[in-house]
Amino acid sequence: MALAAALARAATRLLRGGLPPAACGATVSVPSLGIHRQLCGVPSADEPPAANEPPAADEPSAAGEADPWEEAEAEILGDVEPVVELVKDILHSRRYANGGFLSPDDEKVVVEKLLSHHPRADEKIGCGLDGIMVDRHPEFRQSRCLFVVRTNGDWEDFSYRKCVRAYIEGKYPSHADRFMKKHLVNRRSELFRVQN
Repeated sequence: MALAAALARAATRLLRGGLPPAACGATVSVPSLGIHRQLCGVPSADEPPAANEPPAADEPSAAGEADPWEEAEAEILGDVEPVVELVKDILHSRRYANGGFLSPDDEKVVVEKLLSHHPRADEKIGCGLDGIMVDRHPEFRQSRCLFVVRTNGDWEDFSYRKCVRAYIEGKYPSHADRFMKKHLVNRRSELFRVQN
């Protein structure tokens, strides 16, 4: 189904801007049926599109402009992917043993790029941040997660996915829903998939 959608988008792009202007007026004769078919019904660059067929919001214009969604998606991925890759490495590699605290460099990235965007960041940090720890989740023992360790010795887990979601909603509000449906909810997305 995804392949069919990709082929349809490619065909639309080809018809909207991929054919030379001379080809748009050409006709093809089908001798056995005696039917003539217009090859290209797309208006030329100086002719406006038909009122009943506005260009799709996600499709590039006939002038060859870039797709705004694809540009936004690439920008968001470029922004969040390095942080997500770091967290996946922290959680799924042998760099940190269970109960281990993050190095100062890793902690700085996690606090600035993730924890500070958590919807309940103030509550999670509480009386003050002593460090970020990696350990097994208290309920889901097969999963490792990040924990805030407070200055009073208390600790609490936090979801880095919630942090990423809140960051994207705040910085990219017009594209956040679509991005999250494609990359945070979709299990086929590579963004959160762990490579074994």
